[in-house]
Amino acid sequence: MKAKDLLPAIKAMNPVKRYGKVMKVVGLMIESFGPECSIGDVCMIHTGSKANGRKVMAEVVGFKEKHLILMPYTNLMDIAPGNLVETTGKPLEIMAGPEIIGNVVNALGQPMDDSILPRGMSSVQIDRDPPNPLTRPPITEQLNIGIKAIDSLLPVGKGQRMGIFAGSGVGKSTLLGMIARNTTADINVIALIGERGREVKEFLENDLGPEGLKKSVIVASTSDQPALMRIKGAFTATAIAEYFRDRGYSVNLLMDSVTRVAMSQREVGLAVGEPPATRGYTPSVFALLPRLLERAGTSPSGSITGFYTVLVDGDDMNEPIADTVRGILDGHIVLDRALANQGHYPAINVLKSVSRLMNQLAEPDHIKAANEIRQLLSTYVNAEDLINIGAYKKGASEEIDTAIEYHPEIVKFLRQDINEQPTKKESIQALIHLAETGEFR
Repeated sequence: MKAKDLLPAIKAMNPVKRYGKVMKVVGLMIESFGPECSIGDVCMIHTGSKANGRKVMAEVVGFKEKHLILMPYTNLMDIAPGNLVETTGKPLEIMAGPEIIGNVVNALGQPMDDSILPRGMSSVQIDRDPPNPLTRPPITEQLNIGIKAIDSLLPVGKGQRMGIFAGSGVGKSTLLGMIARNTTADINVIALIGERGREVKEFLENDLGPEGLKKSVIVASTSDQPALMRIKGAFTATAIAEYFRDRGYSVNLLMDSVTRVAMSQREVGLAVGEPPATRGYTPSVFALLPRLLERAGTSPSGSITGFYTVLVDGDDMNEPIADTVRGILDGHIVLDRALANQGHYPAINVLKSVSRLMNQLAEPDHIKAANEIRQLLSTYVNAEDLINIGAYKKGASEEIDTAIEYHPEIVKFLRQDINEQPTKKESIQALIHLAETGEFR
């Protein structure tokens, strides 16, 4: 390289390194006098002496008069007044590349098995703007999910974003594992946000399995980690998905759960001093959700198909986070506790679920069959109480008679064993045959 080629880099260098100083720690926050930096910049806090001290990564989350407000990515141990604060001058970046596939990383993109990522990977900024709406190609191709109820009645297109709404213990993680194993997408990026520590290993071994892990990247940020790490886990997973999308891959982004991301942002917002708004959630929560969710979708090079689980409080589908997320996404899948209690898995309530792109993705005969099955199922559910107590007499209504006749076969169709892997074509053909004959084959 010639000397003249180095001149721009030399001129851009700042030979002066500026430090700040920790003034006090209040709750989750660290107040620092200096250095000069911006919101979102990463700083290193030097604790103790150079011989036995450590560096604590922290992020600038606000300002108070002339002080910076920092929130660390780890715990606050060893931080004391007078510790030096060094700015990196840039937001958090992670390393991404094909070599990361099959690995489990934390919110900072570091392998959780203490291995070292290979050299030559690309540096990726985790907080990026969503794509320009005018550059997004329309969604026209249905993605094979490998779950009969979804492929037939709730078709998902490449680049579509779906919410999975459920209370606790209704089968969200199992459903995500089935999607990751059965889908024909090139790569899965799975974000486990706010999970219990034991659930990460269980998800890998029981729900995902070796087959699913081969084409997946897992980003885990457990419930014991600071709120900022849980938020960064969601952004890191999205940035990894964007890396592969920009290289032409069809990517599935599965996030469990977006509710815990919102709770973490509420924790940060309250600590910074934001006023609580709807049910205690701060305004920054409702600003963060669209900024995160809109990053998935189509691009001129590839696609990110998003599946975001929403943990509804007390099975209330209209609580603030569920209501906000449902308004942003392109459809929702509702898991029903009543179905789960009956041993009906996956516990998808197709009458409460919807894919907003079904008319663009499905053929006319497919749409017709899906509408007929929905109508029969709705008729049965509306008359179920009368049927169960024996108040309904056969022949009183032709529609109800037909619904009763079809119901056992519809239930059999909607149920699926955890290891069953039907193709999209097989599911659609089975649905059409069921609507025409009343038999599931």
